[in-house]
Parts: sequence; C-alpha cells; structure tokens
Amino acid sequence: MSLKFEIINPLQFEGWDELILQTHGYFFFHSSAWAKVLYDSYNYTPLYFTLIDGNKLLVLIPLMEVNSFLTGRRGVALPFSDYCDPILSERIKKEEIFNYIINYGEKAQWKYFELKAGEKLFKDIKPSAIFCRHVLNLSKSVDLVFSKFRDSTKRNIKKAIREGVKVKIYNSLESIKEYYRLHCITRKTHGLPPQPFCFFRNIYDKIISKNLGFVVLASYNGKKIAGNVYFHIQKKAYYKYGAMDKKYQHLRASNLVMWEAIQWFTKNGYESLCLGRTEPENKGLLQFKNGWGTEQKVIEYYKFNLNNKNRFIKDDFFIGSGIKKVTSHLPIPILKIIGSLFYKHFG
Repeated sequence: MSLKFEIINPLQFEGWDELILQTHGYFFFHSSAWAKVLYDSYNYTPLYFTLIDGNKLLVLIPLMEVNSFLTGRRGVALPFSDYCDPILSERIKKEEIFNYIINYGEKAQWKYFELKAGEKLFKDIKPSAIFCRHVLNLSKSVDLVFSKFRDSTKRNIKKAIREGVKVKIYNSLESIKEYYRLHCITRKTHGLPPQPFCFFRNIYDKIISKNLGFVVLASYNGKKIAGNVYFHIQKKAYYKYGAMDKKYQHLRASNLVMWEAIQWFTKNGYESLCLGRTEPENKGLLQFKNGWGTEQKVIEYYKFNLNNKNRFIKDDFFIGSGIKKVTSHLPIPILKIIGSLFYKHFG
C-alpha cells in the first residue's frame, strides 16, 4: 500500500469538517467542534488515526489520549461520546490500522484503547459493554412523523399542551445556564455528579453559538421545568442531553420538548434524529425512546488491552446503586465540586 497512515489533530487540520462531510458514515462526533469541546474542557490530546487519499478520507479512528493518575493513560474514541463509529474503507484491512494503533499505544504506554461503535465492528469478539441507541428517520411531513408515535406519546404531548406548558428553541448562553440548572437537579436525582459548567460553556462556545446545535426549554407559569440539548451537522441531528425538574413530571413537559425539536428538524430538511445511548437495564428510558417511532439499534464498546494483544477486556467501571443512593442526598454544590474534580479522569 503506497498510502501511509497519519495521526491528525483536527484542530490544526485545515478543511477537516469539509473532509468529514464528504465521507460516508460521518457523524457529529467526528467534527472539529466536538474535538474543541473535549480539548478545551479537559485538555485531552486529539489523535485521529487516518488514511487520506487525495481529498478522500478512507480511514478514521478518532482517539483522544486521556492521561490520568487515577485511571491511567489510554486512548478513547471519543470521551463523553455515546458512540463514534470508525470510518473504514473496504479497500483497507482492519488489521492494518489496528496494528498501527497498537504499536502507537504500546510506545505511548497506554493501558488500552477503547472504541465505541454504533454498528457491528468485530464478528467474533465479545464487546466490553453493550448499549442501545434509537434513531428516528424523519420525513418531509410533520404529520407523517407524528403518526408513527406510540399512542401514549401522542397523549403526553397533548397533555403538556393542555396543561399550559410552553416550549421554545434557544441558542443563547443564558439558555445553557438555565439548562445546566436543570441538569444538576436531574443528576442529583440519579445520584450522579454533573459535568462542570465549563464543559457546557464550551458546548455553547464551540457548537451552539456556531449554529451547530440548540437548547429547547419548557416553562410552566414562567418557570423553566425541562430542557434538552441537541447537536446537528448537515442532515443528521443528535439528542445529547436532557433534564427536568421531577416536581413537574406529571405535566409531561419532556415529551413536548422532544416534539418541538422533532418538528424543527423535520421542517428544516434533516434526515434523522438519534436519541442517544441507553443502558439496556433502563427500561423506563427505553420505553420513552421507543415511543417515538424509532428504530432500536446496538452500540458496542471494545477495550483492547495493550498488555495482552489477544484479549479484549470487559468494562469494569460502574457506580453501584448504594453509592448513587448516598450521592443523591448530597447538596448540588458538593456534587458540582465532585464532578469538576473527577470527570476528566473518566472520559
């Protein structure tokens, strides 16, 4: 093969996004905007393993090097991305690019490198973790999209309207601040610390302010009670974060928030909306996402152990229910401190 693999930093590569958008299988997390968010928030090192033929991208496995005294040095594709499919041309053998990454990782003293694939990547390898994703195929007709919703989803949308819930699309820094307030409430309910605000500030600076995403907020009697954050690139949209104040759950504001975004994407010619990653055991969230007429697919994570080339390792990091029960009683300011200290180590 005359072409050579290159390690590229998309933040320094002129025309990176144009190259991505010309490539089959592109998605938002391949973009330079997302790389900027990760780099500016946590100072991860971008290492995008590529093979480029002229102006055609044949191979892309985007990694960020996470170097932590708590969790070690490793390559992750990509931190805080629900999935990030490698782009692999059929002209190139998988073994060639993976051997190249293995050699790099060994020299860099990585513990492992992790891939997050939204499609089946290896036939005979058991993944380290499995999740679900839901993709809504959009049509040109809002009415047709609505007709495919589950009856209970339609009822919840109508209930929120009937109860007087108002929704609006925003792209302001103030809307991110308001969403973050709700995000902290939701994370506390789940017994988890929130990401530090600087992460969401970077989402605003690099994504929302550049017209690559927006915030949808729902209000009731003048108070913001639910919100979602969406990203989009070309014709593909992504639901990234959602939050609500559980005191108002009976109003079904989250349904109306999602419906507002779906209408916007449909009217503006988008082809699909991905509703993100869901743990298989989270039956309530699975039921919510299945109610939108989505297609449920599989996300498979693979951790390749560089201390033993013949072995993929199981994802052994989780937060137990006992710990979540304790942290759910901590005040939000304490949870914010925990998040600001530890998230960068677990990308």
